[in-house]
Amino acid sequence: MSTVADVVVDGLARAGTPRIFGVPGVGASLLAAARARGLPLVPAYGESAACVMAAVTGDLAEAPGAVAVGPGPGIAAAVTGAAQATLNRSPVIFLTDRHPGTMLACKASLGVTAASAADAIARAARLAMTEPRGPVHLDVPPAVADEPAVEVAASCRPAPLAPPERRALDEAAALVASASRPVLVAGLGCRAGASAAWLRALAEALPAPVLVTPKAKGALPDPHPLMLGVLASAGAGEPLLGRADLIVALGLDAVEANPGVWPSTAPLLHLAPFPAAADCGRPVTEMVGEIGLVVEELAPRLHGRARADWDVAELDRLKRDLAARRAAAGFPYRAVRLAREATEAGTIAAVDAGPHADGVTALWDAVAPGEFLISNGPATAGFALPAAIAAHLARPERRVVCFTTAAGLVAAASELETAMRLRAPIVVVAFGEPTAGAPDLVRLAQSFGVPAFAADGEARFGEAMSRALQTGGPALIAVWP
Repeated sequence: MSTVADVVVDGLARAGTPRIFGVPGVGASLLAAARARGLPLVPAYGESAACVMAAVTGDLAEAPGAVAVGPGPGIAAAVTGAAQATLNRSPVIFLTDRHPGTMLACKASLGVTAASAADAIARAARLAMTEPRGPVHLDVPPAVADEPAVEVAASCRPAPLAPPERRALDEAAALVASASRPVLVAGLGCRAGASAAWLRALAEALPAPVLVTPKAKGALPDPHPLMLGVLASAGAGEPLLGRADLIVALGLDAVEANPGVWPSTAPLLHLAPFPAAADCGRPVTEMVGEIGLVVEELAPRLHGRARADWDVAELDRLKRDLAARRAAAGFPYRAVRLAREATEAGTIAAVDAGPHADGVTALWDAVAPGEFLISNGPATAGFALPAAIAAHLARPERRVVCFTTAAGLVAAASELETAMRLRAPIVVVAFGEPTAGAPDLVRLAQSFGVPAFAADGEARFGEAMSRALQTGGPALIAVWP
């Protein structure tokens, strides 16, 4: 006879959850059920890191991530993790066994009984994946976890969105057809490969230049001639948005960018599986639905329209100017470019918030969704290393490069042990200052058995990167001016 714990774990597996994160000793019955079911368990050193790993896993797997958290400090870490998951629109299920109340920042807190177990886990999975995606809390008390329960094959995926209405499609198509200088802005709703493919098709068909938010980096390959920059980068997009007579936002979430502060008052066509920002500061035509389906329905309505009136030479000049500014970046930011050149296609970058984040975002080329991991807003220090570990587990065939600061590395330093245990091929590039009182990043990494190198110039960085890539596991390079 199946237990409540078995039913919950089965629901996670059917929802597509690839693994459960946590710290040792938390949720014993659930973890035992996961082992029996063959659902991998990944212990992290700290619960804050486990929450990040689960959120990034949810993003990359397009399924709910899962993390088991304990009482006391674990709940405090989970609340912070849930707030970050909400900001990043990451689908996560927070599993507790002694917290029956509401968990702040979650879309819902659900209790479990023997009679409701199958329905509760299915509902949690659906809520986590329903747009806008986010965290859900599920409490499974120890006294309940081992009770017998009946497995019910309830759907663990949200219902598909309604198809776009014909009148709305006609209105949107008329808006696009009348624009001579449209600009496409892609947001986190384009993180999935299918949405990214439709973004590229629309950009090339119009044709129109594309700007992306940091969370959407890779939705259109950075080397693509119509890819003109990242909105977070200083000055990126200003010349384009200022000249646009229509802005087409695809998957742009209100937590990423506020169209109300963009130059010009060009109308906005919002295509996304969630509503537009409340105050866009311009006329808005909104179509809530699956991006791919909306663009597919728009395509025949745009057949025969006049091509956009962008000067191809001007777009090329803007892209060259952007590349020149990147090339002029001094060391240590040139290290980002050197790291990109030293690694193979498909390498994933994970980035901490901080003064270096815009530079890394501008200098790292991504060619597909999921190759650039960054948190919205001022993320909790220590995002990048746990995110890199989660990326390794989700894409074990890929190399991962983690860009962080001294503060970010210190905050997540204990997870260097996790990276060593997993033999994760992660190169940690840590921006530091060799000043009095600054942490010795090389010694910090070596204390966990991680090979570490120091680089204060391009030549030494190139040598350190070559050695780091040959270690067969994690390695750290400390860089400074």
